[in-house]
Amino acid sequence: MSIQKVRDYVKIFNEHLEPIEFTEKTNTVEEAAKALGVEGAQIAKSILFKTGNQFGLFVTAGDIRINQKKVKKLLGPGKPKLASPKEVEEITGFPIGGVCPFALNEEVPIFLDESMNRFEKVYTAAGTPHSALPITFTQLCEITKGTVIDAENID
Repeated sequence: MSIQKVRDYVKIFNEHLEPIEFTEKTNTVEEAAKALGVEGAQIAKSILFKTGNQFGLFVTAGDIRINQKKVKKLLGPGKPKLASPKEVEEITGFPIGGVCPFALNEEVPIFLDESMNRFEKVYTAAGTPHSALPITFTQLCEITKGTVIDAENID
């Protein structure tokens, strides 16, 4: 099960990190925020983009819109598109709504938006549309080895 994969993976880095499971769906920012009793911005959304044959996972605070020109700049030539649900599951190993930004099936560049750093904790999906993982931005950077970016601006 995907949540067990996430649970095992995070224990390598920090034995105190533990995914939360819900009975209700939490696969949208709004649903997750309501279930957790936090503002939507604290939900870290993980979105798999592709340009041509290059994939990249972008992780942002729930209130941030990713600039398509930034995606193109980071992933290379081609029109940036959202990966299909099938591609998301093949690349990440997780279904849409449950995409965790680590323990992926395939190695892809991971881009972490600096906007998440304004919170003591953010909540990523933990492998299923019924889960979340409370984590600090610093821990997220360490575990993913992702590149910190400003997703809204081209710079």
